[in-house]
Amino acid sequence: MPVALSPAPLPHGGRGEFQESLREVPGTARGARREFLSFKFDPSKVPGLPEPKPMFEIFVYSARFEGVHLRGGKIARGGLRWSDRHEDFRTEVLGLLKAQMVKNTVIVPVGSKGGFVLKKAPPQTDRDAYMKEGVACYQDYLRGLLDLTDNLVAGKVVPPPQVVRHDDDDPYLVVAADKGTATFSDYANAISKEYGFWLGDAFASGGSAGYDHKKMGITARGAWESVKRHFREIGVDTQTTDFTVVGIGDMSGDVFGNGMLLSKHIKLVAAFDHRHVFVDPDPDPARSWDERKRLFDLPRSSWADYDAQLISAGGGVWSRSAKSIPISPEAARALGIEAKPLTPNELISAILKAPVDLLYNGGIGTYVKASTETHAEVGDRANDAVRVDGRDLRCKVVAEGGNLGCTQRGRIEYALNGGRIYTDAIDNSAGVDTSDHEVNIKILLGLAIAEGELTEKQRNKLLADMTDEVAALVLRDNYFQTQAISLAVRAAPQLLEQQARFMRFLEKAGRLNRALEFLPSDDEIAERKRRGIGLTAPENAVLLAYSKMWLFDELLASDLPEDPWVATALERYFPALLRSRYASYIARHPLKREIVATYVLNSMVNRVGSSFVHRLAENTGATPAQVVRAYLLARESFGVVAVWRAIEALDNRVADAVQAEMLFEIARLTERATTWFLRSRRLTDPMDRTIARMAQAAAAFAAFIAAEPATPRVNAQLRDRWVAAGVPAELAAQVASSEAQFGALDVAEIAEHAHRSVDEVAGVFFALGDRLGLDRLRAQIAALPADGYWQARAKAALGDDLADLQREFAAQAIAWQGTGGSADAVAAWEGANAHALVRARRLIDELAEARTMDLATASVALRELRNLA
Repeated sequence: MPVALSPAPLPHGGRGEFQESLREVPGTARGARREFLSFKFDPSKVPGLPEPKPMFEIFVYSARFEGVHLRGGKIARGGLRWSDRHEDFRTEVLGLLKAQMVKNTVIVPVGSKGGFVLKKAPPQTDRDAYMKEGVACYQDYLRGLLDLTDNLVAGKVVPPPQVVRHDDDDPYLVVAADKGTATFSDYANAISKEYGFWLGDAFASGGSAGYDHKKMGITARGAWESVKRHFREIGVDTQTTDFTVVGIGDMSGDVFGNGMLLSKHIKLVAAFDHRHVFVDPDPDPARSWDERKRLFDLPRSSWADYDAQLISAGGGVWSRSAKSIPISPEAARALGIEAKPLTPNELISAILKAPVDLLYNGGIGTYVKASTETHAEVGDRANDAVRVDGRDLRCKVVAEGGNLGCTQRGRIEYALNGGRIYTDAIDNSAGVDTSDHEVNIKILLGLAIAEGELTEKQRNKLLADMTDEVAALVLRDNYFQTQAISLAVRAAPQLLEQQARFMRFLEKAGRLNRALEFLPSDDEIAERKRRGIGLTAPENAVLLAYSKMWLFDELLASDLPEDPWVATALERYFPALLRSRYASYIARHPLKREIVATYVLNSMVNRVGSSFVHRLAENTGATPAQVVRAYLLARESFGVVAVWRAIEALDNRVADAVQAEMLFEIARLTERATTWFLRSRRLTDPMDRTIARMAQAAAAFAAFIAAEPATPRVNAQLRDRWVAAGVPAELAAQVASSEAQFGALDVAEIAEHAHRSVDEVAGVFFALGDRLGLDRLRAQIAALPADGYWQARAKAALGDDLADLQREFAAQAIAWQGTGGSADAVAAWEGANAHALVRARRLIDELAEARTMDLATASVALRELRNLA
């Protein structure tokens, strides 16, 4: 049967017009008759399709099955689902694509998602026949996709045979496992081999020659980073302190099974899956962990296999087909309900609302919605009878190892009521992150295999040898994404105005539909501002993803990935074993620009937040790529990475709030330094030379600060409070001097121009500041309120102007210094400015005695100081 391709817009009208819009071509791919048809089109040009509209869609039709594949971009990846939603499987896949687009911000490709349904399946009671039909249809579904996908042969794009092609070159197609296809990767890679597809067994990750996610436990381990972060915020170390849990899933599953083994302090009070309900009102953590491990290792285990003798008094395991389940007093206390019989569905709803520490979702289905949503809007009829509202959850933390466990509005409602939750896209991103590393490693090593430097057997051993390091690289992404959201929530009221501006910018650019993503409208933002609250964690998670998607496109459209220093990020993406053995192939990776852009933007946005780049671009007129460049110069000049690591090493040793306060101090230094570079001629200089010079100057400047008697540049109040909280004294002092350290950039410029040492210039720089009371004035400006965007801009401008003046004063004094010391230089400068100095000092002294200061009085003070320049 013919294979057809139509990227053209579909006309309005009925089925006949739809058929006329498709350009069919005679013959079939590879000369064999097909039992299916494949169509590829551009959804953005199809009227009436629901939002969001992906970049590409392929529809595969057969008498035996139907399948759809949606891609958010040319380089995209995501799982293929064996769906049981025959009537609306495209709606299901579109919802999954939306989540995948957000999830994929930590990896190179954007999101894609596919699904297929069987139309003539044998009864599921005949498992072998049912699975055989499923695999056969899955393979034909993949053939239908590859029939319309370009290939790469010797580095050149080769269109598929006997296909009329109306779109541009499009050779990147990768797939992954999903519901119902968890063990199908080898089947997929066999089809890739059949077609001679350029990706080989990188077409479907996780096969026999790939990373086994369940064996690695990687998805659950990623979700556990979220769990640990949430609990650190409330002062609990999940690895040393007992805590109560209810869960969705069973121990035979990957995400639930691995997750419930990640701490020996879990007290699993209750859990359920599609077969059973498990209740253990007062579990012994050690004994119950051992029993869960036994079930995890037992093939096809269920809660019915749990040793009843190990269940505490009042607990048990019941089938979901039971008419009624007795509720013991012990179970009632654990679940916070009355001790009366319940139906299985009623008990499951009670479990979801239990007053425990953690609700852990490792299953399939949507169990939490908002009170403002109907069950029909959720679109998961199978769980309508058990679903609860976010406002009714009584757990402290929700972790979503499984997809779509909560609606976004349900998450927001729970968070607004004090619950701690991110999103499924944040919690379970480690799986797709691992798959992407696998694909990019296989592409890289494919170059070595093609040149005879490596055999496939050797490659497979190398993949296995790198398992632990790949996992570590992936889990770092989970750690830092949750850290970014945690810090954003702590500063939510202060960030709201700039985040609102960023959302409006994305909307005007056609990159964001706030209603579709359940982000607050301008009216809602005004109400939250009035109430003193900002975006919740789930909302921050979405905005973080959109920030990364926008910045990814901006970086790819720039020449920043080609910068020699920035391009070093390409090597850091790969495990050390690859860097040491196959470094020559890394620079030849066909996705090197995309890898560099992804690595750089993630490492940056996870540190500075979602609105940082847009805010600085808006304030300075710089392009996003220039902001990224300036940020990298600032980060490296001040050695900020080492400071971050030192702070993060204090996890569970000092309060999370203390770590956050220190990270905010470093963030202020980083933002000021980034702005400095954006306004400096150094921005366009070779980055390696600028970093080497500025890092040396900043280190010398920091040493000067630390060596001053009584360390007047260190914020003693902050330092002493942090030391009392358990922070090492040296680290506390270093971070507490961040405000003063910013001066290193100006001092370095003066020193180079005047051919003086950093120490000489620093002495004059600080002496002038002390004599004029500039530090005191700077603190007063920093304390000014900034209720709106323009007030914040004005306040920042005053601070920048004051820094510029101190730099100019120091440069003048150094020029008059002669052979004397810093005191002589300051005295000479004061003598030359005696009249103006009297007026300026009088005003600054008056301001110091004033109880309050506003933007107007600060502006007058700076005007007087300008008379000295």
